[in-house]
Amino acid sequence: MFRALSTPLRRALAVVAALGGAACGDDGSVDPVEVGLSFRASAVRVAPDSSASLILVNDGPRRLGPVELRSAAVTNGAGLAWAGAAVVVDPPGVATLAPGASATLTLSLVGGESLVPGTYGTRLAARVAGEEAAAVEVVVSGPPEPPTTLASLTLDGPVAVVRGDAVALEVTGVDTTGATVRPRAAWTVDPPGAGLVTAEGRFVAYESGTIRVAARAGGVADTLVVTASPRTRALGFTAVAEGVDTARFTSDLWVHGAHAYSGTWGVRVGAEAAHPGNVLRSWSLGPPGPTPVDSVVLDARTTNDVKVSADGALGVVTHEGSEDGRNGVTLLDLSDPGHPRVLSRTTTGLEPGVHNAWLDGDWLYLVVDGVGSGLRILDVSSPATPRTVASYWAGESFLHDVYVRDGLAFLSHWDAGLVILDVGNGMAGGHPTAPVEVSRIAVPGGQTHNAWYWPERGLVFVGEEDFGTPGRLHVVDVADLRAPREVATFAVEGATPHNVWLDEDAGILYAAWYEKGIRALDVTGELLGELERQGRELGSWRRPGPRPACWQNLGTCTWAPQLHEGRLYLSDVNRGLVVLEPTGG
Repeated sequence: MFRALSTPLRRALAVVAALGGAACGDDGSVDPVEVGLSFRASAVRVAPDSSASLILVNDGPRRLGPVELRSAAVTNGAGLAWAGAAVVVDPPGVATLAPGASATLTLSLVGGESLVPGTYGTRLAARVAGEEAAAVEVVVSGPPEPPTTLASLTLDGPVAVVRGDAVALEVTGVDTTGATVRPRAAWTVDPPGAGLVTAEGRFVAYESGTIRVAARAGGVADTLVVTASPRTRALGFTAVAEGVDTARFTSDLWVHGAHAYSGTWGVRVGAEAAHPGNVLRSWSLGPPGPTPVDSVVLDARTTNDVKVSADGALGVVTHEGSEDGRNGVTLLDLSDPGHPRVLSRTTTGLEPGVHNAWLDGDWLYLVVDGVGSGLRILDVSSPATPRTVASYWAGESFLHDVYVRDGLAFLSHWDAGLVILDVGNGMAGGHPTAPVEVSRIAVPGGQTHNAWYWPERGLVFVGEEDFGTPGRLHVVDVADLRAPREVATFAVEGATPHNVWLDEDAGILYAAWYEKGIRALDVTGELLGELERQGRELGSWRRPGPRPACWQNLGTCTWAPQLHEGRLYLSDVNRGLVVLEPTGG
């Protein structure tokens, strides 16, 4: 998470700053007369083997900056998003644009090898302070059909499938000499939008019922009639307890044993006072439910993240907005788990603020705010005197989050994408004192917010915290850690994802979706395409009551889930902690 104000207020203030004091609408929207941004084209075309140039012009009366450039998902003729393919723009933003000035942009296609023959599309938008100010349609050309002339074509595959389960289709051709060939096919699905077929011939049904899948190559075609049955797995939630905190906004949480720990965020203005996010709270989990036990007051405006070591002995809480300007992190002795005791505060090299953290044995991984800051790794084997041993920055953008497992660090590096480091795995000779980059992937949409690595399945679930599009959850295949590739996405209409927790044994991903509450997603089997079209959402929960709004003291604003001893614990920005009992699944 990278904001403290409600979205409308944040945008309104940012727009005024970006326009040098120019007016904006009551809802924070950009006044197009004041902005005056435009692209010098109504449409542009890109292909796997060619890029395109595009000019962005400031025709308005004021200097603008920064201007963000964002492309939407690449979609096929049926309007289905195509995972793995994306149009990227260089540069991804313009720091400042004077009146009458222009910027030349280069658009290129990445992941074009995943496309099948045909024409696709996307949309490139220019944003000022998160609000769209100009847009252009982008036509994406898939690979051409091979010029092979065939005498016949045969399409084979299962004729009975379950909606959302990926299956293999096989295309075999016979050329005019009688030789058997394996052609690259163009695919159609009828009804349109009822399913997706990849370049490798993997098919997933988006709807139940009868679906006709056709393959075409070399002037001939064949059709397979498939019957797709519904998915029947479902999950319900019962709210069993709540730990209420309405004095401050609640940020992240961590549950260990019989206790939970939660951070606080920003400044919450109450009827009698304004309270900054300068408190770490400890909770007893009950019965009857979360009960506040103690708190630690810190020099911060936001204590965004809290983590606890695997043995429960050590805790860490991050500082942002400290009055002394030093920020950093505080390490906590949790030998008495209900009453954390401060061991040390580390600030050197962490003065911009620490947004997120990860504890892995004797190593503490810290996300330092700001472009150019990146990752710091600390040796905390002596937690009273931690010391910095290494750092890393991807060379662009800022770092938002870090997740460490099996000697690999997965960095959510905002517009630089997902970056994988060897920090002791050995595959690239890395160590916590000398991290080595293994690979990276520019996740479509940018704004890479968080990640969860599932080594057994070779998958990483990556959140995209884009409040404009809005963002999606991306599924990245890392079976080959040196060559990550996006294979699927999951979206919830009108909202962007935040943090996730994966029940690996059950194959259920719990995703916090801000005002849309918690979403439970079936991630069993091969994941392919747009998961929200496949009946894979098992269930959801949102507190009944007023129309939810984050940072406005209203309704649900789900930040982070954690499954612990069969119960799902949620941090809720507006209310504190919520405890759910999952049923079914």
